[in-house]
Order: sequence, then structure tokens, then C-alpha cells
Amino acid sequence: MWKVKRMKAARLVVLGIAVAAGGLAAILAGGYQSAPPPPPPPPVAQIATVEVLVAKNDIGMGTALSDQDIEWQTWPEKAAQNPAFIRKTERPEALQQLAGAIVRVPMAAGEPVRENKLIRGKGSGYMAAILPSGLRAYSTEISAETGAGGFILPNDRVDVILSGRDREAEKATGVETHVSATILTDVRVLAIDQLVQEKDGQRVVVGKTATLELTPRQAEMLAVARQTGVLSLALRSIVDANGPKQNIPDEGRARGNRVNTVRFGVSSSTTSR
Repeated sequence: MWKVKRMKAARLVVLGIAVAAGGLAAILAGGYQSAPPPPPPPPVAQIATVEVLVAKNDIGMGTALSDQDIEWQTWPEKAAQNPAFIRKTERPEALQQLAGAIVRVPMAAGEPVRENKLIRGKGSGYMAAILPSGLRAYSTEISAETGAGGFILPNDRVDVILSGRDREAEKATGVETHVSATILTDVRVLAIDQLVQEKDGQRVVVGKTATLELTPRQAEMLAVARQTGVLSLALRSIVDANGPKQNIPDEGRARGNRVNTVRFGVSSSTTSR
């Protein structure tokens, strides 16, 4: 009998502990439920944006623009402060207005379109459109030997060298004399044959014709020089493009002025310089 009583007492103790634990859990749950909700996160600052006209893909020099080449792109307003950028809020019809304009300078995909890189051809060919005002495009024959082995590409800069026989010196000395002179320096190459830009990673172009960007006076000089000797192009370093210009004076260089020429005299038995 006493064992039965001890078992009942133990059950009562366990039951009491369970009830107490349940009550404590209810109290704690009620406390959590009554706690105030956490404060909302601070509002995220809104960045002002603007739509800017950009190149949809890489666009080469001489390309006539279409709506497939350019598009509107959302930019942060602070990053689009350049006044040369074309904004949709200011020129919503720019896509239509620029259709047919010719690209004077290559543009990369995502680059903002600027008016100073475009020109309205008005029916002219792309060479006439990309040629700066006041300058002329003049072509001359070249070969691998006279064109730096084909390493001259459009937009490179070259010196033009005239080589030929010095008839006056030959009359005076009786010795066959050859002269060489740099008649033009730091001249921009507009095209090799009909290639006006590097294409498909091409690094060498062995062409037959080089089109140069010249002043009218330089074009006249080159026309005379072609009749008096052989013209060669000497490729200049790209570093020279940012350095001081050292152009040789134009006057008289193609009309027999022998200043700064290199002479080679050839006789039947000796060669002298």
C-alpha cells in the first residue's frame, strides 16, 4: 500500500513540474508577443537618373548611323553632366535626327554619342564627310618596299620621302648621283586602298595606294614630287603624336631645294656618300 502512495506522490510531483513549465512558457510567449515590433529600415535614397544616347555596338569610322547602332541608356544624372552628351529629356527625337549621320571617329559599345564625332554627309561619300575642313585627301602609289612593309594602317602618321637622281650634280661631276629628302612630315594616313580602319584585328595591310590628309599646298608639292622621283612613306612612332611637331618647311622642297638631302654618288669603280 505504501508503494502505491509513493507512486501517486511522484506522479503528482511530475505533473506539477509540467504544469509549472507550461505556465512559464505561456508567460514568456505572452511577453514576446507583447514586445513592440522592430523599427522599419531607413528609406533607401533614390538616385536621380537620365537617359543618354549611346552606341549600341562598336561603330567604325565612316559608318552611316541607323537606329540599330544607337540607343537610350539609363545613367545616373551626376555621371551625365557632360554638356556634349545627348539627353532624351532635351532631345527626344535624337534617334531620328541622327539617322544617316556619318561617324568621323570610331565609337565603342556603350560610349555616349556626341555631335563632334558625327557629320552630316548630305549625300557625299564618307571620305569627304570625315575629312576635316580645309584639308585634302591625296592618294599616292605605294608598295611593300615604299610603305613600311605593310605595317602602315589608317590613322597612322608618316613622313613622305622623295628619292631620285640629281641631274645638276651629275652634269657638274659626271657621276651618277641620287638624292633623298623628307618633303612632308607628320602626315595622317586616311586610308590604305579602300580600308579606312583596322578590320577584324588586321595589323598588316599590303596595299597599292595610300590616301593622305594634306593641306592644299602639300597636295601640290606631292603632285610635283611624283613626277621627279620615287615617294616612300616612313612610319612615325605613336609617341610622336603627343610630342612637339617638327614639320619641315614646305617652300621649294619639291622644286629642287637640296637642303637636308642625302646624296649618293655612283661611279664605275667606287660608291661614296
